Amino acid sequence: MDSLSLLALGLTLLALVCAVAGLRLWATGRAQRKALIERLAAPVPAAEGADGSPGQTGPPRHPGHPGHPGQPGRRRRFDALDRRLRSTKAGRRLRLKLQATGLDLGVGEYAAYVVIAVAALWLIASVVLAPFFGPVFAAVALWGGNLFLGWQRARRTERFIGQLPELARLIANGIAAGLAMRTALSMAAEEMDDPAGAELADVANQLAVGRSLEEALHELGERLPSRELNVLVTTLILANRAGGTIVASLRNLTSTLEERKETRREVRTMLAEINATAVTVPLLGLGALLMINAMQPGALGRVTGSPGGQIAMIVALALYVVGFVVVRRFGRIDV
Repeated sequence: MDSLSLLALGLTLLALVCAVAGLRLWATGRAQRKALIERLAAPVPAAEGADGSPGQTGPPRHPGHPGHPGQPGRRRRFDALDRRLRSTKAGRRLRLKLQATGLDLGVGEYAAYVVIAVAALWLIASVVLAPFFGPVFAAVALWGGNLFLGWQRARRTERFIGQLPELARLIANGIAAGLAMRTALSMAAEEMDDPAGAELADVANQLAVGRSLEEALHELGERLPSRELNVLVTTLILANRAGGTIVASLRNLTSTLEERKETRREVRTMLAEINATAVTVPLLGLGALLMINAMQPGALGRVTGSPGGQIAMIVALALYVVGFVVVRRFGRIDV
């Protein structure tokens, strides 16, 4: 079987996998839409008051509220794999990382998608370039999956940092109005959009089941690590322990967070060119390989067919990786 036939077979298998995944997603979305319509059409039960009389009826509180019963999540795929991975230490770490990203993915789903991507890239690279590049692109797929989670987590953290000034202002206003710390956090969870609303709702839920404020806030800081959030968490914990002028401290912190927000935006704008260069250089190398193989079909196969060519190719790939890491390091400035 020639290379063109293998490429056609690989692309056909990849298209079939994508088609099956698309059908499953479509069926899941249709079922969720039907369940949502039925839930919205159902009458809201009236709550009884303290004297047994019907209480005030109204729309249910949104899922961010700690008292909301929650909405049933979508049906998870790869349940058996998910249960097996959750029982391992690596699976538990992966679950915490997925929670920090805010993605609606289970551990089993993520692992299955990564395995499919590894197999697809291995097959495509072996057919299009040379068999030597199959394991290389499989390793790139594994690294890319972890890099995607880190990027998604950093993106969510940046969005959360952008909401911190408004969050500190809401907590300060609630405490100034005479609310307790826990009540002010619950109120802020209702008012804020995601990701701050979802994270504060999680903190409020933990407080509702008996966890201490210090433990819940420390866990929030571990999920979304940043200097700004650590300052806010430390301020709230110290105020909860020793009291003091918490309102004045939070309002001063609000102005400081606003200034840091503008500074981070300026730094990110100045470093955009460096970050783009770090991604462009490896892509240029991949483009050169594709161009060489297109101009002289089978050239990469002949080069990587000898030990000397394989060593040269490994050194070249290692240099590209080192260049990517070094350029990204130069473009990383902690503000």
